[in-house]
Amino acid sequence: MKPTHSQRRDARLSRRDFVGASALAALGVASWPARDAEAMTPGADSWELYVGTYTNGTASRGIYRLEVNKATGAFANVSLVAECPDPSYLALSPDRRRLVAVNELVSYEGKGAGALTTYARDVRSGALTRLNERSSLGGAPCYVAFDHAGQHVLLANYVGGNVAVFPVGDQGAGESTAFVQHAGAGPNRTRQAGPHAHCIVVDPRGAFALAADLGTDAIEVYRYDAAGGRLLPSQGLRAALAPGAGPRHLAFAPDGRSLYVVNELDSTLVAFPYRATTAIGAQRQVIGTRHAGATGNNFPADLHVHPSGRAVYVSNRGDNTIAVFSVAAATGKLALVQTIATGGDWPRNFALDPSGRFLLVAHQRSHVITSFAVDAATGRLARTGAEANVSSPVCLRFSA
Repeated sequence: MKPTHSQRRDARLSRRDFVGASALAALGVASWPARDAEAMTPGADSWELYVGTYTNGTASRGIYRLEVNKATGAFANVSLVAECPDPSYLALSPDRRRLVAVNELVSYEGKGAGALTTYARDVRSGALTRLNERSSLGGAPCYVAFDHAGQHVLLANYVGGNVAVFPVGDQGAGESTAFVQHAGAGPNRTRQAGPHAHCIVVDPRGAFALAADLGTDAIEVYRYDAAGGRLLPSQGLRAALAPGAGPRHLAFAPDGRSLYVVNELDSTLVAFPYRATTAIGAQRQVIGTRHAGATGNNFPADLHVHPSGRAVYVSNRGDNTIAVFSVAAATGKLALVQTIATGGDWPRNFALDPSGRFLLVAHQRSHVITSFAVDAATGRLARTGAEANVSSPVCLRFSA
């Protein structure tokens, strides 16, 4: 008998355990009929937000859209805009005319893979029209991002332990232009028996693609050919994390001179210097993501840098907090200045609005998105009291 959604998740405390083993033979579902375009168009006083979810064993049906008030951080007009299974991570093209979702499955078209679904986005109304879907080339895809030109997407397959690149055009995603299988393991026998690619991003200059592998405690570095969408070998640029750290997500400082890595298995944040020609330098700092005296299991999930570069944020699942770090202007040194309760259970992905004034948190287990005001001077957070109910939200993407 197929295990339930919660049974799979609790077995290993890993996001991939949400994936239904039986899955669907093919997605084959069109966009959900939306409200009329005029009704969907956000006003000048609102940001538009897309929400990726888990659908297996939940009330969710796919990708949702809502509006966030620019002055208050309040939510309005939640609607389902695309029906599809487990769209757990989303990305928008630089021109905002394409939205891609990884469908976090472990079986697709009879093979051990998930899927990549591409939508055309109406830039006026925000409506999504499904273009196509195809295999992600590995089980449980968990991350996807566009390159700077918006011509290719890079994705990470957690169960597959690999990364891949796909071109994206008017007809959707094409055949893969790059595929790299990771190898290795870590000391945590439950979570690191093999490679588990968790994130892949292109650096600010567009010269390198960096992939965090939770299973091998490494940041794999590839030279990136943007014209061909290829991942090329780099000699000696791979960065090793502490054994058992479990690197999960990566984020660059706005000036591109620092790289931050959040580790899921040992609750740490690592800062590296970053150079356009040689990529990652030696570790600058390792700092814990939890408040003093914290006990019990904790698994950091997401990582973002404020547009000012003066603050870094990490979500803690278990503690159910956002950790706020200040960044010293002269040295780049991190200091933990706040851990604030998120107002829900199991905070996953979170997002800063385009102005940097609000931070929104998606809670997978309590089915709520909460809103925080950001102090412009210190980066500290304060609850606004605004909430939106969406079943099993796990990814937040502003369209602006």
